[in-house]
Amino acid sequence: MVSGGRSRSGRLSLNAVAQAERMLKSVSAENLSDVEIKKLLQRPRIDFTSILGTVGPIVEQVRQEGDAAVRQFTERFDKVKLDDICVATQDLPWPVLPEEVARAFDVAYANITAFHEAQRGADLSVETMPGVTCRRVTRPINAVGVYVPGGTAVLPSSALMLAVPAQIAGCGTVVLATPPRPDGSITPEVLYCAKKAGVTHILKAGGAQAVAAMAWGTQTCPKVDKIFGPGNQYVTAAKMLLTNSEAMISIDMPAGPSEVLVIADEGANPGHVAADLLSQAEHGPDSQVVLLALPGVDLDAVQHAVQKQCDELPRNETARKALSHSCVVQVRDREEAARISNSYAPEHLIINVDDPESWLPLLDNAGSIFMGRWTPESVGDYASGTNHVLPTYGYARMYSGVSLDSFTKKMTVQSLSWEGLQVLGPHVAKMAEVEGLEAHRRAVTLRLEQSS
Repeated sequence: MVSGGRSRSGRLSLNAVAQAERMLKSVSAENLSDVEIKKLLQRPRIDFTSILGTVGPIVEQVRQEGDAAVRQFTERFDKVKLDDICVATQDLPWPVLPEEVARAFDVAYANITAFHEAQRGADLSVETMPGVTCRRVTRPINAVGVYVPGGTAVLPSSALMLAVPAQIAGCGTVVLATPPRPDGSITPEVLYCAKKAGVTHILKAGGAQAVAAMAWGTQTCPKVDKIFGPGNQYVTAAKMLLTNSEAMISIDMPAGPSEVLVIADEGANPGHVAADLLSQAEHGPDSQVVLLALPGVDLDAVQHAVQKQCDELPRNETARKALSHSCVVQVRDREEAARISNSYAPEHLIINVDDPESWLPLLDNAGSIFMGRWTPESVGDYASGTNHVLPTYGYARMYSGVSLDSFTKKMTVQSLSWEGLQVLGPHVAKMAEVEGLEAHRRAVTLRLEQSS
């Protein structure tokens, strides 16, 4: 590792005074066991027990009172008095955006559409044995709710990420919930994306009350079958609570604060590495960023760039809090970096190395991967075409990010001819006999006897 003097590129590293300003703690994986590395990379945990105690009464009041409860909570938490809670999108005029802003969202819409359109798959049909045909057919989820945050940062990009695949899937009802502005209106960029992507209803609410309104349905808000989208801990708690309730909804995935893991080699530009780390640190104080530094990385230069860029950020206090539980881990080689990354299972994984494609076979657990020198995580957040609603907290080990499939369900279909029943039926009857399920056996044997 290069930690002082000149780096391999010939640049002077920072002196001891600058090193004292490091915002990211730095350790060597060589000196740590796997258990110690896992503890080092432990994410900030949210105490959902106490949060559920707050969210539960909100969810129940919305269930009982509908729009009146949503109106009350919106006034209490967002300081906004609403006349209309949920409106049909077609009744709202198209917002007027600056040309360059509209063009940016148009490009994002086109790319997101192209990538998700390509995910359409043909229905499956297989003849498993003569006369026995099994199929799988795809249908859209009838009604979905998409949550677009509007607290510390307005995220119209999330409106596109969630509404576009719903539009492509053919969901009949798409409710978009987002906190209203002080005058009760919807952020113009969010409304623009909602109308462009075919959202049918706008729910002017945020937080647990918005999730509850979509889950239970209110006087003006349609009930949905599945709820998508990022949000704070109260939104997440409401989604988790309602998915195990009589509301009978599902959710996209468990969600937590944003995170990124960057793998960098000697050729990585320290300023680029710092910017990628800070792009997630600025999301929230509970975000976490990790750098796995291969031999030759000028760590002092990275630390200096993080310090300098952080000082210049409008959200620098938020970023500093996130950096306080983030770190740099010095790794010996590609295999060690891949092993640590797979164990951590990051939401975003940036591979800032030479020949990044050679790394892909080694990588198993990540929400979304960004390959090479010229692929910042920001492009996936906004407009490359992939979806930015991704598993966090290590859930990338078993969850995928939002895709077209997230807005559909699959039904299996089977059909037997008389010949097929003759071939398969005796085996099914015998299995039912073994399991002691006589009605199952007779459902087969009565048919065989009747047709013999």
